Amino acid sequence: MLYGGRRTSNESLNESLLEKFKNLDFMKMDRRTFIKAVGALGASLFLQTYKSDMAKALSDLPETKVVWLHGVMDSGCTISMLDGGTPDILEFLQLFNLNLLYQEVLMMQQGIFVDGKPANTSDLNSEILLEEILEKEKGYVLIAEGAIANGPHGSGKYMVLGGKIYRDIFEKAARNASVIVAIGQCATHSGVNAAESDIVGLLDHRGVAFTMEDSSKGIVDLLGIDTPVINVNGCPAHPDWVFLTIGAVALGKIKVPDDLPEVLDRWHRPKVFYPPDHTVHENCPRRGYYDRGEFETTVGGPKCLWKLGCKGPYSHADCATRHWNGHLNFCPQAGSPCIGCVQPGFPDSTRPFYVEIEDAGIVGTNLDTIAGVAIAGGLIAAGAHALRRTVLKKPEEKEGITEDTASEEIGGEK
Repeated sequence: MLYGGRRTSNESLNESLLEKFKNLDFMKMDRRTFIKAVGALGASLFLQTYKSDMAKALSDLPETKVVWLHGVMDSGCTISMLDGGTPDILEFLQLFNLNLLYQEVLMMQQGIFVDGKPANTSDLNSEILLEEILEKEKGYVLIAEGAIANGPHGSGKYMVLGGKIYRDIFEKAARNASVIVAIGQCATHSGVNAAESDIVGLLDHRGVAFTMEDSSKGIVDLLGIDTPVINVNGCPAHPDWVFLTIGAVALGKIKVPDDLPEVLDRWHRPKVFYPPDHTVHENCPRRGYYDRGEFETTVGGPKCLWKLGCKGPYSHADCATRHWNGHLNFCPQAGSPCIGCVQPGFPDSTRPFYVEIEDAGIVGTNLDTIAGVAIAGGLIAAGAHALRRTVLKKPEEKEGITEDTASEEIGGEK
């Protein structure tokens, strides 16, 4: 199927990528090559290619223990992981030799009461199980899903788990972990929990390392926790992003903390999934219409969704090449404008979602006026596109990251 002159099928691309990587020796693969492979192939093709090699590699490594906590959220990222097809979450745990010690949505343990009677063993009581884990376990991977409540007035009492303040539970778990993998926008930047409102200050919901775009307001900074943090952004996060990030840590292909400055961007996101030099817009199947200045003004058509509020031109993620729903589709291809859910300031920095950026004045500039001047000067569609990208640059694009350096870091080719 064609959109604006571009094919939406990835079959020929997948074949060429498989041909390129299938003859590599997985056991000798260094970090840079590993990142190239996971970025290019995705979870499904990567595991098809290296499944037996991974099993051999992991047989010589101890299991990796995982504690998965839920803060202030809707379990959307857990649901996203459960929707992962190749691999599904059980295959993921088995393939990477992971021991999931705690995940309240998936485990059999209940709360304080079972069948109307108090449950007082860790076999039945989730609170007792978590308490035992945090007392005896060290060096696990902590998956943090959801924001951490710090309100009201710094007490943390706006979220209580089993009679205990969740912030205190998180602090103990975080100090005992070898690495914190924050998944989803609520955990990475507090997301909708920190969106502008009359009560946002009272609630005081914090992300793990950032609250919105402010690292000084992350909960680890507030509590003085120095455990390394990897952010897997998105609302929700893509299963590939989570599975392959944790898998890379478990396999020792990404060494924590030594490799993190090289593989993460300034927001602690893996560059391979959130490329500093590429946006969702770059590989959108509707891009041809954008370049020709052909835009939809109502939903349902095949043209560019820019005037319906699409934030793809400044959203840094590989959605347009990785795809969702079994790697078949992604938001703009399905007819919905990108809402920029991977961006650090989401949702405030991308609202209103379905209003053209120029009209909304998000960047404080009327691009229709600037584009008109540019066109009058002889710059047509391609020039207007370049101009929009320049004006809409986000902070991570203004820190000396060039296309060459970013390409090198994420395993791209010049």
